[in-house]
Amino acid sequence: MLLTSPSMSSTQIPAHQRKKSLSHSPIIFPVKSMATTDNMRRSGRRTAPMSAVESRVSLVLALAAQASSLSQRFLMELANETAKYVFPSRRFESRSLEEALMSVPDLETVEFKVLSRYDQYEIREVESYFIAETTMPGKYGFDFAGASQSFNVLAEYLFGKNTREKQMEMTTPVFTRRIKSDGEKMDMTTPVITRRVEDQDKWKMSFVMPSKYGANLPLPKDSSITIKEVPKRIIAVIAFSGFVTDEDVERRESSLMDLLKNNPEFRVKEGASVEVAQYNPPFALPFNRRNEIALEVERKQT
Repeated sequence: MLLTSPSMSSTQIPAHQRKKSLSHSPIIFPVKSMATTDNMRRSGRRTAPMSAVESRVSLVLALAAQASSLSQRFLMELANETAKYVFPSRRFESRSLEEALMSVPDLETVEFKVLSRYDQYEIREVESYFIAETTMPGKYGFDFAGASQSFNVLAEYLFGKNTREKQMEMTTPVFTRRIKSDGEKMDMTTPVITRRVEDQDKWKMSFVMPSKYGANLPLPKDSSITIKEVPKRIIAVIAFSGFVTDEDVERRESSLMDLLKNNPEFRVKEGASVEVAQYNPPFALPFNRRNEIALEVERKQT
């Protein structure tokens, strides 16, 4: 064994010992410390660019984060809108068990005050409002195909098919009314209303417009839709549940007219036509649905 001093150089070590010494020497790899990397950044030296794979991964992660944020926002908005239907309000006083089970969505509706209440109906003073209205196809006001077509036309206007591409809030109820003539002027607002043209078997459906717009509503792109203001008026109303049929309308209209004949203060206004208000979405259970038959009335002259 050959002993060497620390000062001895490798050239002074015999060849056979030098070989053995090198074989036992540790291998050292150059490693950049964090401090070195920071110093490189401070000195302006550029680090190695991202690879194509790293760039794609970063892009996918960024898009996923953005999509997640948008999805959460959409779900929150959807939950808020759904809650208006799932947890409806009961803003009407009940006269019977049938009315007690009725409910309406928590949406903006026509403003009114009750002037008189009777066993089977009530008299309301309704504030003015604006409606979007379209004539319904077909002979009947409550066949599924005709009602669906008219509803979709109005819904498209409400949700952006207008001159401002403005999405407006849904209101309630939807009105359906029998109209007197094609040239009749009519004013209305919130439920979906359907009405029929006398002697012509024509009906019109209307959506009440959100009150915040007043007369400053965007114009419809569909020429079949007209915007009208329904003036302040007094109406007599009968409420009922279930799905509406044309037979229901005829029967309840006749019943309401008979009841009003005995009213000491109000009478049916000349030329008044029946109007139906439906407050609920199609998926509402029949016994939870609120529908109303209405006729415009006026005070009797003393």
